[in-house]
Amino acid sequence: MVHQPPTGARDLLPLDVAQKRWIEHRLQQVFHRWGYHRIITSTLERLDTLMAGGAIARSTVIQVQDATEETLGLRPELTASIARASATRMEGASYPQRLYYNANVFRRDAEGDRGRQQEFYQAGVELLGGGGLLADAEVLLLLADCMNNLGLATWHLVLGEADLTRSLLSPFPPNLQDKVRECISHLDRVTLETLPLSTELLERALFLFDLRGRPADVLQRVSTLELDPSGREIVNNLKSLIELLDDSMADKGGFPLTLDLSLIQTLDYYTGIVFKAVSDTGAGAQILGQGGRYDELLQLYHPQGQKYPGIGFALNIEDLYQILLSSAEMPRQTPASDWLVVPQTAQAYSAAIAYAQTLRDSADLVRVEIDLGGREAQEVQNYARRRRISRIAWVKADGATEIETLGK
Repeated sequence: MVHQPPTGARDLLPLDVAQKRWIEHRLQQVFHRWGYHRIITSTLERLDTLMAGGAIARSTVIQVQDATEETLGLRPELTASIARASATRMEGASYPQRLYYNANVFRRDAEGDRGRQQEFYQAGVELLGGGGLLADAEVLLLLADCMNNLGLATWHLVLGEADLTRSLLSPFPPNLQDKVRECISHLDRVTLETLPLSTELLERALFLFDLRGRPADVLQRVSTLELDPSGREIVNNLKSLIELLDDSMADKGGFPLTLDLSLIQTLDYYTGIVFKAVSDTGAGAQILGQGGRYDELLQLYHPQGQKYPGIGFALNIEDLYQILLSSAEMPRQTPASDWLVVPQTAQAYSAAIAYAQTLRDSADLVRVEIDLGGREAQEVQNYARRRRISRIAWVKADGATEIETLGK
């Protein structure tokens, strides 16, 4: 019988891990430079925590029943768990809190396709307790710094505004709003045109469908609509944010941005800007990460219902891996050991172990293997070459050691 991982799961072999860790290390460098601190939350959460007040569909959560028959779930994303931890465990903390994570998440396909991957790796940040223009700009510029530190030159950000999009959808009949929203979210123009809408509402729906492109062009089109004071304020804030981003990256030709006011995220807890980072390489655009502002989420978990603003993003490690495979800096092999210590007889075991430990105790990281015996000298040398080990220490029972340097 051949044992394989369960459907939707996979193993990461040593080279996979080395490449994944390379990406995570590059991202962690950026997070540290921006003053973010790592947080680790529980993989298992209560189901009501994970659903974030209904913002996350129950059908996407992989559920677990514990001995007390309480329904638990594997986290499908990190924001709800971090919001819960912040609101309940960090009482009295100074805000804003700058937090980051590297973690796995588990998500069942909403359409029930059991063959699809269900475990994913993400790295991301949450800026809690910070609202307004400067906080929005910080998170977007941090994301751009992540892309640059990974060496990704061909990417752009798609930016939307959740509250403005909801406002623009408000004229549609309540029983059709979700269908219009779904068509716009999935770029399904054909279905949109078949919905039972009046001529006026269909024209509005098609207008919203095409609200994407160069920021100046989209904002000009939006200005032709009759917006309430709140809508006009949102548009003005977007203009200010885009100008700040461009000014901050003027030396790089401006911020790589597409404004898409039809952008709707799959999670319903977003209340302000929403965005996704998209790769410009390959045959089609690939989403590398996404995020947004969620100013009402922490209130759900706070014991006194206190409200704190929040904004963050998650980057998809697997998708970054696919894009970065061609990068010259991506590891192509697992790290080689520096030394192979070989006890030449059974009486030399103690001396070999002591010598290996001396090497490992040096100031720099040194990878040292001990040969486990049972091989001729030629076999040991062949093994070392296959493993790209450059030096062999042949240790005798009295501790005398002969160093052999292998050529490439």
